[in-house]
Amino acid sequence: MLSCLKALSLARDNETGNHVIRTQHYVKVIATQLLVMGKYSDEITEKKIDLLFRAAPLHDIGKIGIPDSILLKSHKLDEEEWATMKTHTTIGESVLSASNLKFEYKKTVISTAIEIAGGHHENWDGTGYPRGLVGNAIPLAARIMSIADVYDALISKRVYKEQWTHDQAVQEIISMRGTKFDPVIVDAFIAALDSIHEIAQQYHDA
Repeated sequence: MLSCLKALSLARDNETGNHVIRTQHYVKVIATQLLVMGKYSDEITEKKIDLLFRAAPLHDIGKIGIPDSILLKSHKLDEEEWATMKTHTTIGESVLSASNLKFEYKKTVISTAIEIAGGHHENWDGTGYPRGLVGNAIPLAARIMSIADVYDALISKRVYKEQWTHDQAVQEIISMRGTKFDPVIVDAFIAALDSIHEIAQQYHDA
Protein backbone atom coordinates (compact mmCIF):
# COMPACT_ATOMS: atom_id res chain seq x y z
CA MET A 1 0.00 0.00 0.00
CA LEU A 2 2.84 2.38 0.85
CA SER A 3 4.47 1.74 -2.54
CA CYS A 4 1.19 2.43 -4.32
CA LEU A 5 0.69 5.70 -2.46
CA LYS A 6 4.24 6.77 -3.25
CA ALA A 7 3.77 5.97 -6.95
CA LEU A 8 0.51 7.92 -6.95
CA SER A 9 2.24 10.90 -5.36
CA LEU A 10 5.07 10.89 -7.91
CA ALA A 11 2.66 10.53 -10.84
CA ARG A 12 0.98 13.84 -10.00
CA ASP A 13 3.90 15.80 -8.58
CA ASN A 14 5.60 18.50 -10.64
CA GLU A 15 8.88 17.90 -8.82
CA THR A 16 11.42 15.23 -9.78
CA GLY A 17 11.78 11.75 -8.34
CA ASN A 18 15.16 12.80 -6.99
CA HIS A 19 13.43 15.55 -4.98
CA VAL A 20 11.60 12.81 -3.10
CA ILE A 21 14.81 10.84 -2.54
CA ARG A 22 16.78 13.88 -1.40
CA THR A 23 14.14 15.17 0.99
CA GLN A 24 13.60 11.84 2.70
CA HIS A 25 17.35 11.57 3.30
CA TYR A 26 17.52 15.15 4.58
CA VAL A 27 14.71 14.35 7.00
CA LYS A 28 16.55 11.29 8.29
CA VAL A 29 19.80 13.22 8.75
CA ILE A 30 18.11 16.12 10.56
CA ALA A 31 16.14 13.79 12.84
CA THR A 32 19.26 11.77 13.62
CA GLN A 33 21.09 14.99 14.50
CA LEU A 34 18.27 15.92 16.88
CA LEU A 35 18.70 12.53 18.53
CA VAL A 36 22.46 13.09 18.87
CA MET A 37 21.84 16.55 20.34
CA GLY A 38 19.32 15.16 22.82
CA LYS A 39 16.55 17.43 21.49
CA TYR A 40 12.89 16.41 21.49
CA SER A 41 13.98 13.17 23.14
CA ASP A 42 10.38 12.34 24.08
CA GLU A 43 9.54 12.13 20.37
CA ILE A 44 12.74 11.34 18.47
CA THR A 45 13.72 7.67 18.66
CA GLU A 46 15.33 5.28 16.20
CA LYS A 47 11.88 3.90 15.38
CA LYS A 48 10.48 7.38 14.80
CA ILE A 49 13.39 8.25 12.50
CA ASP A 50 12.58 5.17 10.42
CA LEU A 51 8.92 6.20 10.23
CA LEU A 52 9.94 9.70 9.14
CA PHE A 53 12.20 8.33 6.41
CA ARG A 54 9.48 6.10 5.02
CA ALA A 55 6.71 8.71 5.32
CA ALA A 56 8.57 11.68 3.83
CA PRO A 57 7.97 10.72 0.15
CA LEU A 58 4.24 11.23 0.72
CA HIS A 59 4.51 14.87 1.81
CA ASP A 60 2.92 16.23 -1.38
CA ILE A 61 0.50 13.41 -2.18
CA GLY A 62 -2.33 15.94 -1.93
CA LYS A 63 -1.23 17.36 -5.28
CA ILE A 64 -3.26 14.56 -6.87
CA GLY A 65 -6.24 16.83 -6.26
CA ILE A 66 -4.74 19.94 -7.85
CA PRO A 67 -5.67 20.69 -11.52
CA ASP A 68 -2.91 20.51 -14.14
CA SER A 69 -3.54 24.14 -15.07
CA ILE A 70 -2.28 25.12 -11.62
CA LEU A 71 0.17 22.34 -10.84
CA LEU A 72 2.08 22.69 -14.11
CA LYS A 73 1.87 26.46 -14.53
CA SER A 74 5.26 27.95 -15.35
CA HIS A 75 4.46 31.44 -14.06
CA LYS A 76 3.44 32.86 -10.71
CA LEU A 77 0.02 31.70 -9.51
CA ASP A 78 -2.69 34.30 -9.06
CA GLU A 79 -4.53 34.65 -5.75
CA GLU A 80 -7.29 32.20 -6.61
CA GLU A 81 -4.86 29.62 -8.01
CA TRP A 82 -2.65 29.92 -4.94
CA ALA A 83 -5.64 29.33 -2.67
CA THR A 84 -6.36 26.14 -4.62
CA MET A 85 -2.73 25.02 -4.50
CA LYS A 86 -2.67 25.37 -0.71
CA THR A 87 -5.46 22.80 -0.42
CA HIS A 88 -2.97 20.05 -1.32
CA THR A 89 -2.17 19.88 2.40
CA THR A 90 -5.68 18.99 3.52
CA ILE A 91 -6.28 16.81 0.46
CA GLY A 92 -3.17 14.87 1.42
CA GLU A 93 -4.43 14.42 4.96
CA SER A 94 -7.76 13.11 3.66
CA VAL A 95 -6.20 10.64 1.24
CA LEU A 96 -3.80 9.27 3.81
CA SER A 97 -6.41 9.19 6.59
CA ALA A 98 -8.64 6.99 4.45
CA SER A 99 -5.81 4.48 4.09
CA ASN A 100 -5.01 4.54 7.81
CA LEU A 101 -8.41 3.62 9.25
CA LYS A 102 -7.54 0.05 10.22
CA PHE A 103 -4.32 0.88 12.02
CA GLU A 104 -3.45 2.25 15.43
CA TYR A 105 -3.03 5.95 14.66
CA LYS A 106 0.14 6.91 16.51
CA LYS A 107 2.41 4.06 15.40
CA THR A 108 2.26 3.80 11.63
CA VAL A 109 4.14 5.22 8.67
CA ILE A 110 0.83 6.54 7.37
CA SER A 111 0.06 8.40 10.58
CA THR A 112 3.45 10.11 10.33
CA ALA A 113 2.76 10.90 6.67
CA ILE A 114 -0.58 12.48 7.67
CA GLU A 115 1.25 14.83 10.04
CA ILE A 116 3.80 15.70 7.36
CA ALA A 117 1.30 16.19 4.52
CA GLY A 118 -0.96 18.40 6.59
CA GLY A 119 1.68 20.40 8.42
CA HIS A 120 4.80 20.89 6.31
CA HIS A 121 3.64 24.35 5.15
CA GLU A 122 2.89 25.57 8.66
CA ASN A 123 5.32 28.20 9.99
CA TRP A 124 6.81 28.41 13.46
CA ASP A 125 5.40 31.95 13.90
CA GLY A 126 1.87 31.00 12.84
CA THR A 127 1.92 32.55 9.36
CA GLY A 128 1.74 29.24 7.48
CA TYR A 129 -1.14 27.12 6.20
CA PRO A 130 -3.59 25.41 6.28
CA ARG A 131 -4.34 26.11 9.96
CA GLY A 132 -1.90 28.81 11.05
CA LEU A 133 -0.48 26.60 13.79
CA VAL A 134 2.19 28.12 16.04
CA GLY A 135 5.38 26.60 17.46
CA ASN A 136 5.12 23.17 19.02
CA ALA A 137 1.48 22.91 17.95
CA ILE A 138 2.91 21.98 14.54
CA PRO A 139 3.75 18.25 14.51
CA LEU A 140 7.48 17.65 14.86
CA ALA A 141 7.53 15.49 11.73
CA ALA A 142 6.10 18.40 9.73
CA ARG A 143 8.59 20.89 11.18
CA ILE A 144 11.48 18.68 10.09
CA MET A 145 9.97 18.14 6.64
CA SER A 146 9.48 21.88 6.20
CA ILE A 147 13.21 22.63 6.31
CA ALA A 148 14.07 19.66 4.10
CA ASP A 149 11.49 20.70 1.51
CA VAL A 150 12.47 24.38 1.41
CA TYR A 151 16.19 23.67 1.22
CA ASP A 152 15.71 21.29 -1.69
CA ALA A 153 13.39 23.70 -3.49
CA LEU A 154 16.00 26.45 -3.21
CA ILE A 155 18.91 24.40 -4.59
CA SER A 156 16.83 22.98 -7.47
CA LYS A 157 16.22 24.57 -10.86
CA ARG A 158 12.58 24.89 -11.80
CA VAL A 159 10.77 26.42 -14.76
CA TYR A 160 9.77 29.33 -12.52
CA LYS A 161 13.10 29.88 -10.69
CA GLU A 162 16.86 29.58 -10.99
CA GLN A 163 18.93 27.19 -8.92
CA TRP A 164 20.47 28.61 -5.73
CA THR A 165 23.87 27.53 -4.43
CA HIS A 166 24.11 25.42 -1.29
CA ASP A 167 25.52 28.36 0.66
CA GLN A 168 22.75 30.71 -0.50
CA ALA A 169 20.11 28.18 0.53
CA VAL A 170 21.71 27.67 3.94
CA GLN A 171 21.77 31.42 4.59
CA GLU A 172 18.10 31.64 3.64
CA ILE A 173 17.24 28.85 6.08
CA ILE A 174 19.19 30.61 8.84
CA SER A 175 17.43 33.90 8.10
CA MET A 176 14.08 32.22 8.80
CA ARG A 177 15.14 30.67 12.11
CA GLY A 178 12.38 31.40 14.61
CA THR A 179 9.94 32.72 12.01
CA LYS A 180 9.29 30.06 9.39
CA PHE A 181 11.34 27.33 11.06
CA ASP A 182 11.70 25.80 14.52
CA PRO A 183 15.01 27.22 15.87
CA VAL A 184 16.04 23.85 17.33
CA ILE A 185 15.57 22.11 14.00
CA VAL A 186 17.50 24.83 12.20
CA ASP A 187 20.36 24.21 14.63
CA ALA A 188 20.23 20.49 13.85
CA PHE A 189 20.16 21.26 10.12
CA ILE A 190 23.26 23.45 10.46
CA ALA A 191 25.06 20.82 12.53
CA ALA A 192 24.38 18.26 9.78
CA LEU A 193 25.35 20.45 6.81
CA ASP A 194 28.13 18.20 5.56
CA SER A 195 25.70 15.29 5.27
CA ILE A 196 22.98 17.52 3.78
CA HIS A 197 25.34 18.79 1.08
CA GLU A 198 26.56 15.27 0.34
CA ILE A 199 22.98 14.06 -0.19
CA ALA A 200 22.24 17.01 -2.49
CA GLN A 201 25.26 16.15 -4.64
CA GLN A 202 24.72 12.39 -4.62
CA TYR A 203 21.11 12.59 -5.80
CA HIS A 204 21.27 15.75 -7.92
CA ASP A 205 18.97 16.05 -10.92
CA ALA A 206 20.59 15.02 -14.19
